[in-house]
Parts: sequence; C-alpha cells; structure tokens
Amino acid sequence: MEKFVRLTAKACPLTQPNINTDQILPARYLKWPRSRGLGQVLFQDLRFDAEGREQQNFPLNQPTWRDAKIIVAGRNFGGGSSREAAVYALYDYGIRCVIAPSFGDILSQNAVKNGLLTAVLPEVEAAELAAAIADDPALPVTVDLERQTISHDNLSYGFAIDPVSRSQLLNGWDDIDLTENHRDQIEVFKAKDRLGRPWAIPTTA
Repeated sequence: MEKFVRLTAKACPLTQPNINTDQILPARYLKWPRSRGLGQVLFQDLRFDAEGREQQNFPLNQPTWRDAKIIVAGRNFGGGSSREAAVYALYDYGIRCVIAPSFGDILSQNAVKNGLLTAVLPEVEAAELAAAIADDPALPVTVDLERQTISHDNLSYGFAIDPVSRSQLLNGWDDIDLTENHRDQIEVFKAKDRLGRPWAIPTTA
C-alpha cells in the first residue's frame, strides 16, 4: 500500500452533506472489476446526466478541479452501504484525501486499508476551508499526516484521525503488515501459551 505522509494539491469543495456510497459509486458498477477503471464512474449520477453529458455545476467537472487530489466534503461523507469499491473509485480517480466533519464508519475503515486519508475537521473549519478554495480554485492545500495539520496560505487547522489508522497510512501498512509489526509480542505470547496450555497444542499423528 502506498504511504501517505504529506500532500500538497488542489482541493475540490463538495460540501453537500450525507453523500453516501451509492452516490460515490452507484450499485450498478459493483459488477465491474477494478481493472476496468472505477475512477471513471466516480460520482457518475452526480457528474453526468441520463444521456452521459457532464453536469457543469458539479465541482469535479470544473476545469480547475478536474485534477484535484483532495475533496473537502460535508458531514457524514460515505454513509450508507459498506461497499469498499466506493473507496476504489475515489482512489483510482486520483483522490488521496477527503476532509469532512464526519464520515461513515465503514468507509473510513475501508479507506485506510487502501491508502486514502479521511481527515476529520470541525464543521466550522471545514466550511471555512471550502469557502477559501471556492474563492481561489487554484489554492494549494497541504495535508500533513505526521503533524495532523491541514494548511493553506497562513492558516492551519488540526485534524483528528484514529491513531492506528494514522500509523498504517504513514507506514503504508495493510492489516497484515500491522499484525506482522507485532511479531515479537506474538511469539512471546505463543511460547507462554504453549507452557501454560500444552494440552491445547495440536499434535501430528
């Protein structure tokens, strides 16, 4: 998994609250293999009309934000069904960080397993950040996971993230890597358990 340490990039404001996983990736695309390119159908029913024409008022369709790597979202981003493919679509489109006042719990868990940072920022500060990038669409925003800060110009905000998720992202660890990081403690436990419960150890014929 790719590490996330520090990112400076354009940020796109997408401040509608309660954008759910079906809006991030409509259910009909769950049949697609990831290799087909789920990024191209990210927010499909919000970005395009029924005839496949771009909705000009959708922020990611604006020329300045087409290559944004950060989304500043409204509260409860990614609520709804537990589809990991919604995270694939975000990541494959090029999004590396979503900033919001709150997230769907399962989306946050899926995000960290795929190298996507979900940074929790208080609602007032998230709105202030969204307003700043709406006023200046080319404004670079820096997300520093080591310092847990989001900054632009002379402003800086602290954001919240689960400590284990932070460690996984900084090191590029998936869940197996995280477990392997505790190998020494695991071996100590296994040795102690073998002494204390020898009857529980499987035997070979």
